[in-house]
Amino acid sequence: MNQFQSWYNRQPPALRTIITINVGVYVLSQFLLALAPGIYTFARAHLALHPVFPDLIFEPWQLVTYNFLHMGRGFGGLLHIAFNMLWLFWIGKEYEEMHGSQRMWTLYLAAGIGGGLMCALLSPIAPGIAGGGPADIPVYGASASVLGVIMAVAILYPYKQIGLLFFGVVRLLYVVVGFLIIDALLALTSTGTAVAAHWGGALSGYLFGTKKRSRRGGTENLGLLDRLERWLGGGDDQETGPARSTRTSTKPSSASDGTSTPSDAEQEVDRILDKISEHGYDALSDDEKRTLYEASQS
Repeated sequence: MNQFQSWYNRQPPALRTIITINVGVYVLSQFLLALAPGIYTFARAHLALHPVFPDLIFEPWQLVTYNFLHMGRGFGGLLHIAFNMLWLFWIGKEYEEMHGSQRMWTLYLAAGIGGGLMCALLSPIAPGIAGGGPADIPVYGASASVLGVIMAVAILYPYKQIGLLFFGVVRLLYVVVGFLIIDALLALTSTGTAVAAHWGGALSGYLFGTKKRSRRGGTENLGLLDRLERWLGGGDDQETGPARSTRTSTKPSSASDGTSTPSDAEQEVDRILDKISEHGYDALSDDEKRTLYEASQS
């Protein structure tokens, strides 16, 4: 128990809170389903997303609350939340540690809201993939937000790779494309999956990532986050190998001879960034991760 508590406290705060809320709400919903079905039905009616106008106008909070709501029954419901939280942990942990908790919250919520709005737009014409319609099928789950996070990371770092069972090491961007292909196939069936929410979440993540990438320029006068994205994003940076050592700091300090040299703190950040570029984020020590996180907040 102490080991779990220690591991739990070491997780980034936004990711830790998001996963805790999702898991806690899922466990509570299962108890309510068995012991208080009336409350379960009420929560499903007012907290899950019902993308039907004008009803959604009077309960706009559904665009946020459905992102934390997993109400599926049985083994299928368990798989739904398990896969969502695992993917969020695998991809979101590194993203938050490099970009900060505020940006993690912004991306998660923006992708979820984008998915909800896509459902609302498509519900009148394609209720089978968007929820709503005459049957008023509710939409719930963090899939839109999770897919948005994955898409944003794939756009920011197009050369990022992950290991998949049976497939080996593949680029994250290819994984996103695979998800979208599966969604397109699901849209041709009547599985009840809110494919429109996935599309909206992925589109929001794409816009989030491309907007951030569009701010990239030369290596001079870049902040820490811009340098992180440039160095880890692959093809944007044409310098390789030893050439990295010629980068100059963005906040020079005055040396005794009147020239500008990087401060010790900035040199340490550059060294950590080089280590990430060569060996990956997981190769960092706890102290190096803490240094990088503190620098991202300044």
